[in-house]
Amino acid sequence: MAMIRPEAQAALWRWREVAVGVAVLGFGLWLMRLGGYLLLPLGAAVGLGGVALGVLAWRRLRFVPVGEAPGVVQVDEGQVSYMGPQVGGFVSLRDLAELRLISMRGRRLWRLKQTDGQALLIPVEAAGAEALFDAFSSLPGLSSADLLAALAPVPGTGSRAVMAGGENRVVWRRAGRGVVAQGGARPADQ
Repeated sequence: MAMIRPEAQAALWRWREVAVGVAVLGFGLWLMRLGGYLLLPLGAAVGLGGVALGVLAWRRLRFVPVGEAPGVVQVDEGQVSYMGPQVGGFVSLRDLAELRLISMRGRRLWRLKQTDGQALLIPVEAAGAEALFDAFSSLPGLSSADLLAALAPVPGTGSRAVMAGGENRVVWRRAGRGVVAQGGARPADQ
C-alpha cells in the first residue's frame, strides 16, 4: 500500500526539477549567509545556478501539457522518433526544415518536416514529449521562449485547445539561401 496517493505522487514527480532548482538556490543562500571572502561569492554563484536551473525547469514544465495521447516519443542523438498505434517514424534534427504546430480533429500535433518533404506528426500530449523541449531548443534561432509562446493559451479562452493564429502555425523554419538568378545576382539586386 502506497503512503502517497498516485495523483499526488504524479504531481510531485512533475515538479521535481523545479524543486531541485529551489534546493540549489537555498544551498547557495545558506553558503552566502555563512559569509567570508570565499563562501559569499561561491554561494552567489551556486544561487545563480539554482535560479537558472529553476527557470529552465519551469519552462520545461510549462512545455509538457497534462493529458494523454497515443504513442511514444524518443529523442536519441539528434533523432526524434514517434511510434504510435497506427503511424510513426523518425526525423533527424539535422535534416529538419520546418516545425509547425497544427490542430487536427481537436488534437494538437507537432508537424516535423524534413528537407526531402517527408513529415512526421507527433501529438503534443504523447508519452515522452517532454524530451522534445530540449531537442527543439537546440534548433538554430529557436529559443525556449518561442516554444512556450507557441503553446500558450489564447487570452480569454482559458484553454490550450484553441490555437492562436489559426489551425496551422509555423513555429520554426530553417534559414535558406534564397533564390539565386542567373549570373549569381539575387532577384532583388537586379
